[in-house]
Amino acid sequence: MTDASHTPDSPAPERPTAIHLNQADNVAVALQPLAAGSQVQGVTLAADIPLGHKFAVAAIAAGQPVVKYGQIMAAATAPIAPGEHVHSHNAAMSDSHSDRAVQTGQRREPPLRRSFMGYARDSGRVGTRNFIGIMASVNCSSTVCHAIARAAERELLPRFPGIDGFAPIVHDQGCGMAGSGEGFDTLVRVLKGYRDHPNFGGVLIVGLGCEVNQLTLYKRDDWTRERFGVFNIQEVGGSGSAVRRALELLEPICEAANRDRRSEQPVSGLVLGMQCGGSDGFSGITANPALGVASDLLVAAGGTSILSETPEIFGAEHLLIARSDASTAARIRGMIDWWCDYAERNGASLDNNPSPGNKRGGLTTILEKSLGAVAKAGQAPVAGAFAYAERITTPGLVYMDSPGYDPVSATGQVAAGANLIAFTTGRGSCFGAKPAPSIKLASNGELFRRMPEDMDINCGVVVDEGVSLEDMGQRIYELLLDTASGRKSRSEEFGYGDHEFVPWKIGATL
Repeated sequence: MTDASHTPDSPAPERPTAIHLNQADNVAVALQPLAAGSQVQGVTLAADIPLGHKFAVAAIAAGQPVVKYGQIMAAATAPIAPGEHVHSHNAAMSDSHSDRAVQTGQRREPPLRRSFMGYARDSGRVGTRNFIGIMASVNCSSTVCHAIARAAERELLPRFPGIDGFAPIVHDQGCGMAGSGEGFDTLVRVLKGYRDHPNFGGVLIVGLGCEVNQLTLYKRDDWTRERFGVFNIQEVGGSGSAVRRALELLEPICEAANRDRRSEQPVSGLVLGMQCGGSDGFSGITANPALGVASDLLVAAGGTSILSETPEIFGAEHLLIARSDASTAARIRGMIDWWCDYAERNGASLDNNPSPGNKRGGLTTILEKSLGAVAKAGQAPVAGAFAYAERITTPGLVYMDSPGYDPVSATGQVAAGANLIAFTTGRGSCFGAKPAPSIKLASNGELFRRMPEDMDINCGVVVDEGVSLEDMGQRIYELLLDTASGRKSRSEEFGYGDHEFVPWKIGATL
């Protein structure tokens, strides 16, 4: 997008006012607020077009497809003339969507930088942080776990500078639920994934004592005694005694974790969870495809990237299936079918998404949102598809089933092994994911300037300054490796992550 003929003595090339993404598209996207009557993309605008919103570049009859990214993203609910604003007032969810894949999986050449400074664990996995986990087996012990973490930060952390902190992993489940079935199995899978996470140098699990989710499920034979502890509040005298007992148990755990040191590790030790939240009309143009380039580079270097949020790939799943083997394709189709049935059984529609904020940012239907969201997956082949919070055992680009709700989805990715999170946003989501560092990618420059305290990188320069997606992706890849090596993200600096652990709640509350 950069004008190679520009020199310091010549005027800078005029910034484009709109972008037509694909020759098959019948809409273009405003790169700045556009006034009615303006001549843009060969048409006269019939109305003001907000930043990130769409306008027609050709006549669209009622009932005909609205096409963006070369794919069907909506159907016109009224005739739309060239130059008209195209949004939820004249376009809605289409009864059908594209099934034409624009590409099959493509592998990149490995990048030059293929290592980072991480913590080698005895399990063979690699950590990007060295937290101590304070985990609740049940909602009843959550407040005590927070109290333990605060006391440990105050009394132990100054003595053990090699530890990044104490992460309270608390939730609202574990008691009033069935002791078997999908919901219970999911909670246990998530908690075991965190217990075993390589970003923990040690773990203490605290129960109440009478709950369904008993501590006996979480005892481990392969953790050394000095790295792991469990106890029930009912067995030690109550809440205050539980904090005191925890500090006693944490003393040897901290001594062991404090000895851990970073060393040079291959990128194959990185597992990246990719999230998008508060998306806008630029997310699928800047931040998401740039993250896709970074993901491709990570995969080419031997690492793993996880794409999730099944309700938010609905309508774009064919783009992933075209890059999958038969078994993986069948699993992804099965996930989509499950979600369609789940939504129908609960009187909902997958097009309840996008959110009001998404729509204000220019997104009209879930099809449009999904087409942009899938761009995070880059071009690599899809190497596998996994259940929510299932341990990722296959390197490369993989898919993990999850809701679109960001805290639930990211919790599943971390439980599955993600030791790093990349989170794209166009509206300004605030999020952290202890023990995994989370970096924020702003889709537009206006957001980056409005919320500099929360954004790690400005992908808006793709449209504002003509930076190529390739260069932007390389910048993100370098930031990922720097963050994995210890550089703190904006969300870490503020202290996010103590309240964002949200396991997927499936099934009845009894």
